[in-house]
Amino acid sequence: MGPGGGGAGPFGVLRRALRLLEAVDRYADGCTTAELSRALSMPESAVRQFAEELETEGYLLHLDGVWTLGGAFTLLGAQHREPLVRARLHHRLEDLRDELGAAVYFSRYQDGELLVEAVCDGEDAPAVHEWVDFRATAHASAIGKCLLAQLDHAARLDHFARHPVARLTARTITETDRLLHRLDRQPSTVPVLDFQEYSMDAVCAAVPIVAGNTVGCLATSLPAEQAHRLREAAELLTARATPLMLAMAV
Repeated sequence: MGPGGGGAGPFGVLRRALRLLEAVDRYADGCTTAELSRALSMPESAVRQFAEELETEGYLLHLDGVWTLGGAFTLLGAQHREPLVRARLHHRLEDLRDELGAAVYFSRYQDGELLVEAVCDGEDAPAVHEWVDFRATAHASAIGKCLLAQLDHAARLDHFARHPVARLTARTITETDRLLHRLDRQPSTVPVLDFQEYSMDAVCAAVPIVAGNTVGCLATSLPAEQAHRLREAAELLTARATPLMLAMAV
């Protein structure tokens, strides 16, 4: 795989965008699209697309025909990085909520617990009612299963030892062995779907977010009567995961 490689899907797109940033950083006086194309073995059209996306986010600047690193990098010190990432995350989630017409969530698995760090909902995009603590019900939600699927087998066993599975609805899977088998077989590029396992009032979908050491996911929920929209919403989540990963990774 050449310098411009990185595989298919959102993770491959993210890797290529990061390689582009690294390439720009090697040119003290900036570089042209053609120079980046040669350095990365990528078509100029693809380089331009990635560069313009990064320019929108403030990571690149295009002046007098050359690309240089943008002002966002001056805010990436330890003191400023977290507020910057949170602001970008909130902006992305708002856009995605409006595009989906549904509530969206960003969650992490950190220090052995499921954490829903950001929820973006609205009057016409209601969030799921947390009638049982999400931290204790990872086995019954798309968010939880998406996060657990990113852990190794030992970490999953540890989680279930601390948070035993419990039946929340008639659809909840309560056999630990069956859950572990499903998690082992969950492809990293396929969204996780929840059809009324946590609540009979909602259906959910989640896709993994990989940025550095983050075990995270991007998710959406719909009222149960809109379950027919879930697979289409999950496809859109997958397509929109790359800009979110990029905003969190740099």
